[in-house]
Amino acid sequence: MNVDTATKRPLWWEAVDAKPTRASLSGDLDVDVAIVGAGYTGLWTAYYLAEHDPSLRIAVLESHHVGFGASGRNGGWCHSEYPLGIGVLAKDHGNAAALRHMDALNRTVDEVGRVAQLEGIDCHYAKGGVLAVARSQTQLEGVEHEMAEAKRIGVGEEDLVRLTGPEAREMLNATDVIGGTWHPHGAAIQPALLVHGLAAAVERRGVTIFESTRATDIAPGVVTTGFGAVRADMVVRATEGYTSELPGLERTMVPLYSLMVATEPLSDELWDEIGLHNRPTFADYRNLIIYGQRTSDGRFAFGGRGAPYYWRSGIADGNDIHDGVHREIVRALLELFPVLHDVEVTHRWGGPLGAPRDWKPSVSIDRAAKLSWAGGYVGDGVNTAALAGRTLADLILERDTDLVTLPWVNHRWKQWEPEPLRWIGINAGLEMAKRADANEERFGKPSRLATLGNWLRGKTR
Repeated sequence: MNVDTATKRPLWWEAVDAKPTRASLSGDLDVDVAIVGAGYTGLWTAYYLAEHDPSLRIAVLESHHVGFGASGRNGGWCHSEYPLGIGVLAKDHGNAAALRHMDALNRTVDEVGRVAQLEGIDCHYAKGGVLAVARSQTQLEGVEHEMAEAKRIGVGEEDLVRLTGPEAREMLNATDVIGGTWHPHGAAIQPALLVHGLAAAVERRGVTIFESTRATDIAPGVVTTGFGAVRADMVVRATEGYTSELPGLERTMVPLYSLMVATEPLSDELWDEIGLHNRPTFADYRNLIIYGQRTSDGRFAFGGRGAPYYWRSGIADGNDIHDGVHREIVRALLELFPVLHDVEVTHRWGGPLGAPRDWKPSVSIDRAAKLSWAGGYVGDGVNTAALAGRTLADLILERDTDLVTLPWVNHRWKQWEPEPLRWIGINAGLEMAKRADANEERFGKPSRLATLGNWLRGKTR
């Protein structure tokens, strides 16, 4: 399994026209709503705005092409998990509010499927749930902690299922599996097909998308670009991992890179041995996140964290490829499934996701300043962005719905530390997470390095 010869391009982009196909802005423009970013957050916001009020003049400004960022490159997990877990929501807002928020996320998984079917978006949606396996006694303790916390808060047994070793291995026959959890509110998707399908759907509703139109500044009621200014009654910032490139927002969100690989399609015999028959997305309970899915054409799409944070929130095309990290991802895949040793890796890629200082997503509006924004998904954005877009639409239109009172509404982020503290802390935290996994595997007990590593990189609970 040689990753070095793989195509340096997202697998998902093979199915779409991954280049600018729409016109750029060609002068000043006045609209009702201007949305910066043609990823999931921006397009879902446009979709629900146009659905609720077809008379609105809506413009979406995209610096590259639809789905250029994380929306077109992610692992294809449309799942309902909150980045820091429901326990953090409960601690901050109480059990009832946390359960209400999680219910909204759960229902959004089905809403994504509903809209995809309604709009004829064949994004390979398969609701197989989310599987997380434990492969050591330390990881099994993580399972027990999660189950106890969920029970204490009031999560229903049908929403988080404890799996025995044989039950978990029946779903995913990876090495050393001794238990796990499964929850039904998750679907595997082809993310680029979803974002490009959404773009077509909003255009059918009268929304205009301008590609190759970079926003150089966002101010109250106006977006400045190199092709003209867009004035609006409301500006939506939907820039997620690219937020740090905007003036005045350099420390609002840091771009953290997540990298992926994809294999050639596997034989039916291999899949019979491996499992994932209903296409659940899968992970395990290690500290440094891994994530994977069985694609609709029988490939493994598998990724993980571990790429460095770049100085001053650096974003560059060259950062999408990191030979060392991609090799580690393949090593982790082979550790889980040694039967893949002779399988070809066909694609490798990466991209930045957005992380706020407290790792807590937010949907916010400042009506007086004519500004609104959503993001901070820390890699859990496929489903979360759909809920954010629906919530932003309700906030902008002043609709009295349950969504506008969810606990993440108008959550304000603290700023990240200035450099070099930011660079030192985040990268030290990543290294601590790697060492924690190695120590836990070696000594068979939880490592204090995991807690220290999370604190250093801002993953506060």
